Amino acid sequence: MNSGPIWREHHVHRYHKAQHAGHYDVIVIGGGITGLTAAYLLKRAGKTVCVLERNRLGGGDTERTTAHLTCVTDLRLSELAKNFSRDAARVVWQGGLAAINTIEQIARQEAIDCQFRRIPGFLHASLEEGDDETKSLQEYAHLAEELGFAATYMSAVPAIGKPGIRFADQARFHPLDYLSGLAEKIDGAGSAVCEHSEAMEFQADPLRVKVNDQWIAGDYLVIATHVPIVGHAGLVGAAALQTRLAAYSSYAIGGKVPKGRLPEASFWDTSDPYYYLRVDAHRNFDYAIFGGMDHKTGQAEDTDERYERLTAVLRTLAPSVEVDHRWSGQVIETNDGLPLIGETAEKQFAATGFAGNGMTFGTLAGMMAADAALGRENPWQDLFDVGRKKIRGGTWDYLKENVDYPYYLVRDWVSRPEGDSPEDVKAGEGKILKIDGQRVACSRDDEGKLKAVSAVCTHMGCLVRWNTAEHTWDCPSHGSRFMADGKVLAGPAETPLEHVALPVEAVTKTNGRTQKPRRPRSAAGGKGRQSAVRQ
Repeated sequence: MNSGPIWREHHVHRYHKAQHAGHYDVIVIGGGITGLTAAYLLKRAGKTVCVLERNRLGGGDTERTTAHLTCVTDLRLSELAKNFSRDAARVVWQGGLAAINTIEQIARQEAIDCQFRRIPGFLHASLEEGDDETKSLQEYAHLAEELGFAATYMSAVPAIGKPGIRFADQARFHPLDYLSGLAEKIDGAGSAVCEHSEAMEFQADPLRVKVNDQWIAGDYLVIATHVPIVGHAGLVGAAALQTRLAAYSSYAIGGKVPKGRLPEASFWDTSDPYYYLRVDAHRNFDYAIFGGMDHKTGQAEDTDERYERLTAVLRTLAPSVEVDHRWSGQVIETNDGLPLIGETAEKQFAATGFAGNGMTFGTLAGMMAADAALGRENPWQDLFDVGRKKIRGGTWDYLKENVDYPYYLVRDWVSRPEGDSPEDVKAGEGKILKIDGQRVACSRDDEGKLKAVSAVCTHMGCLVRWNTAEHTWDCPSHGSRFMADGKVLAGPAETPLEHVALPVEAVTKTNGRTQKPRRPRSAAGGKGRQSAVRQ
């Protein structure tokens, strides 16, 4: 079983570190779908651009997507119309179609072989047992048609056998192949794409970013990370933005199915959380990517069980599926169901909250960022503005998503540790221990090698939890995720978990042998970044 995204098997060209000071028209932080779309469009408009990626291009949640390209949003069309207006609902879905058209146009124009293909999408009744949804789906299809979208009600969706809606002209592609093609067109001729180049400091006047001990200056800054970093907006503004976001973990599996068993299409059901399926046709077989089982990040005890459940449900549709990949990623929800895209400070643009439409909203955000940097009006700038006041469902929903912070902060600090010694941690496990009065997040890899870091999330001080399936430390309050060695995997945290030097008398067991631990080097303080699964 491969425990990584299927896209990772394709080669992505490597780029150099940022090693020299310089000045560019626009600095882009983040090498995912949003950042590279913005950088590509800006360079096409004659601007010089510097892309700064902390790790590898597309190595964050962009590579963990299932890459559904669709205008169909997580928030039902009827809810969009009710909460914002019918015109607003139409504009939101038109944004998704505009993003799909942009990807198709760029791929064709630049001859990027990213397997882009137009396919239908199906929204259908829940795969779980439930009430008859015929009437609500019929009303949904009727509203979509009234607003100008190609939607057709079906009494039985192909291969699913449940009532649903067929949406024409949706699409699919290979996300990393697409990003690789974009990067090749950005780098050079006065612009640069830089990997392993973490933004460590920001200054507003003059606008510049410190990376690899060099200052890179620019006239405009685009923060294209999954959860926006502070930049030069200030901690107060960043904290205010964070209270409008909620991070959810979502899970996906992939496997071969017999040729023709499932039609090449995208599917989403009405469960809450919902299941989603993508089927790609190949010469001798088809490949199914199936996902769901979402939960707030850090708030599930047994994440392995999520994969087991996904496999069982997929086998009701394709009994002979051969599951060979599994992975998880994050989706970021907002308090009103729409993404937050726009300027968070003067000459600083950010985008987040794409929910289950990461590839389409991410592309649209890149388009909007390019327009903002060029001083152009954009059709979606008011609707998605980060400063909008409207809150879906009133104050209750807003408070409900943010009640986790004080709850987990108090509960975790008064709870008993999971052990007193590293000897209590087995290979493949992670536990919160109390050593010399300090909460320590201790884990062992499959070979038994011990890692010890602070259990205190660097965002707002909650205690992290071990993710059994992904072998990561996840924060249950605001969704930050850290690798076993403490490095930031996903924001809003920007600083890694501190390494803990265990006392010499703390004895570890490695591969059955007893030995004293090496004293780890202190981690240099700094700001980490993050670059969604069903997107």
